[in-house]
Amino acid sequence: MSIVLILSAAAQAIALPPTPELERAIAAADARLFHAGFEGCAPEAMAEVLAPDFAMYHDRNGKVAGSRDAFVAIVAEQCAARAPGGANQGYRNRRALVPGSRTIRRMGDWGALEEASHVFYEWRAGGEGESGRWQLVGGARYMHLWQWTSAGPRLLTSYSYDHGAAED
Repeated sequence: MSIVLILSAAAQAIALPPTPELERAIAAADARLFHAGFEGCAPEAMAEVLAPDFAMYHDRNGKVAGSRDAFVAIVAEQCAARAPGGANQGYRNRRALVPGSRTIRRMGDWGALEEASHVFYEWRAGGEGESGRWQLVGGARYMHLWQWTSAGPRLLTSYSYDHGAAED
C-alpha cells in the first residue's frame, strides 16, 4: 500500500465532530492563532495550530508562506524585531474579530471553511502624564480552510484580503 493511501485512510478515520463542537474548536484555534501572531508574539504557539503544509496568501503581498515552518519563521522574525534592541522595539498590535462576522461551513467529513472580518489596533503611548491607548488602524477579511485531525483543527490555507486603513 502506498504512503498516500495510508495517510488518506488515517485522515478519514478521524471523525468530524458535530457542528456546534466543530465551530467551538475552530473559534478557539482561530483565537490562539491570532493571539500568537499579534499580542502574544508566540510563534511556537502558532505552530501548534498550523498544518505542516500550511500556505498563506495575502492580497497585498501574494503568497506569504508555503509551509508552517516558513510562516513560523516570519512571525519569529517579526517578534524579534519588537524585542528590546530590535528594529521595532516596543511595537504592539492586536487583532479583534468583528462580532457576528464569522461563518463556519463543514467541508465534507474532513474539515471546515471559516470566513470572517477582523480589525487591527496599534498601541499609542501617551504623552507626559497621559496613559496610552489602542488606536484602530485598519481591517480585513479572511478565509481559512481547516482540516480536522486527532489533535483538533489544523489550519491548511489562509486567504487574507480586503485590507484597508481605518476611516477617520
